[in-house]
Amino acid sequence: MRPLRYGVTEYNREITQPGYVVLSPMRGQECFLLGMGGEIFHQWHLPAILGNYGYLLENGNLFVSVPTAGSPKLNASAGRLLELDKDSNIVRDYIDPMQHHDFQLMPNGNIIYLAWELTPTKEADRVRGGIPGSEHDDGGVYEDVLREVDGSGKVVWEWHVKDHMDYEKYPLRVNTRRKEYGHANTCHVRSDGNILVSFRELDLIILVNRQTGNIDWELCDRSWGGQHDCQWMDNDNIILFANGSDQPTAEHSRILEIDTVTKQVVWQYKGKPQHTFYSPRISGVHRMSNGNTFICEGNHGRLFEVTQAGDIVWEYVSPFFHTHNAFGEVNHIYRARKYAKNDPRLSGLLNA
Repeated sequence: MRPLRYGVTEYNREITQPGYVVLSPMRGQECFLLGMGGEIFHQWHLPAILGNYGYLLENGNLFVSVPTAGSPKLNASAGRLLELDKDSNIVRDYIDPMQHHDFQLMPNGNIIYLAWELTPTKEADRVRGGIPGSEHDDGGVYEDVLREVDGSGKVVWEWHVKDHMDYEKYPLRVNTRRKEYGHANTCHVRSDGNILVSFRELDLIILVNRQTGNIDWELCDRSWGGQHDCQWMDNDNIILFANGSDQPTAEHSRILEIDTVTKQVVWQYKGKPQHTFYSPRISGVHRMSNGNTFICEGNHGRLFEVTQAGDIVWEYVSPFFHTHNAFGEVNHIYRARKYAKNDPRLSGLLNA
């Protein structure tokens, strides 16, 4: 349904977390720092169209992905990771054509990101499920790799799905093409260095032990319908965006907070009525310091903030449309992040 309004459509100043949002319109060539009134306080110009999204580093620079040559023809491919200063100058530039979806800069300056590797067709029969005969045109199945590189671009650590995953236990959905196994879309690095990874096509989240390579924790739930943006929170719960696609019942999205010990949902958000909140792909979420939850309903370019009671206190619909090869003119947002008003990462941008 076409939105009736764009920009800020709801704003309760007394309850909304004061702050600013980094908005990265998909297929565009710019990122914006938005105020709560929808004002553009800062703008970065990218040297190419956006790969997936951008976010602020501790020094206030923007970390962002853009496409590069030689990447596989798969959803959310990018390949070039850039650090841009406030004037959009490139201060770090790293290329791996196999990079896709998510990436995180570590306190030591290393980058951990998601990448692909091609498993030849003759070896790909270990992958279970999916549509028979739907392997990739390159010949085989692409599988995920966690890769860490240092400041010089040297690979210092890797973790390969093919060495650690139980294919019998986690088959692809029956209606999924076998061109890719798992479709990892998030790599969230905890403070201890262990990495939470989300696999959309398996409805699976795992915690990879950075030291041993073992899977220390896992949870699979087909009702998530292709989740995104899982994060291990300070209270040791996990929050995620459950897209809700390919379900036997009426499709709708949910935000879930899950107790990692009991593996039970302890808080959730749904639309009221539930069909008013649904993004079958992309999207994200994170918890704010005041207890509110910030949500990116990616397919509709909608950003909004809700209280613990589920009340919407701020809402913004992106007016930035760009051409997508598969979907035409869209205002999609892969992921967005909100920063509290007193966050030191903002100081150089607001006082420039």
